[in-house]
Amino acid sequence: MLERMTQNTELSTEQRLEQECIAYNATQGNLEGYDCEDCMNRGGYYVIQDEAVVFRQCHCHDIRASLRRIQSSGLEDMLDTCTLDNYNASEDWQERIKKSAADYIRESKGKWFYIGGQVGSGKTMICTAIVGELLKAGKSARYMLWRDEIVQIKACVTDDVQYSKLINPLKSVDVLYIDDFFKTALDEYGKRKPPTQGDLNVAFELLNSRYCSKDKITIISCEHFIDELLSFDEAVGSRIYERSKGFRNHVKRESGRNYRMKSG
Repeated sequence: MLERMTQNTELSTEQRLEQECIAYNATQGNLEGYDCEDCMNRGGYYVIQDEAVVFRQCHCHDIRASLRRIQSSGLEDMLDTCTLDNYNASEDWQERIKKSAADYIRESKGKWFYIGGQVGSGKTMICTAIVGELLKAGKSARYMLWRDEIVQIKACVTDDVQYSKLINPLKSVDVLYIDDFFKTALDEYGKRKPPTQGDLNVAFELLNSRYCSKDKITIISCEHFIDELLSFDEAVGSRIYERSKGFRNHVKRESGRNYRMKSG
């Protein structure tokens, strides 16, 4: 009788592994930067596989990676201040942009957001606010300052390994924010030079990849209007035009709309 009772209290291998998983998954982690309720900031969780306890990466890994990229890009400090609540919508055109951004946050899956026009009119602020909300919703995101990163990408166009290392993350990330798209140097008359063929080649490869992925979210701020993009390259411009339907915003070029000039 005693022997049978002892046998009944012994745990099977599966039961023992289950208890180990429960114990491991109950421990609090110490990762910072993002509070994940699923893994309790351990970065992952434990499961049983092939009669062993193994560690599986949590979805928050991509979010934490996104936050690190945001930090290294210099955008992190802006996320706290660049919010829809802080966006000044004292004029009708600002109110329209703010509403467009709020609508986009709710309906962003597979859609693109475009805002072009006047320098200093708050384009970067509104796009950063959108990115911040999408990060909170669990999306991985990447910030691309066009005029800086395009130089690096074009410099290694003949090095397949390095080129892929730079452009593939931009193609695959859930949310890509391209800031100052097609921003170039000024010519002798003070006007922006058109993008080079190298610029157009990279833009097409990147945007076409995201265009062909129905769930990818792309956010673009630019000094150019859509019709100007079409004049540079119809293949690039038409993809942006199509995917940003309902969320295309243009800020008329008027010096009074450059709020950087009013800060002093």
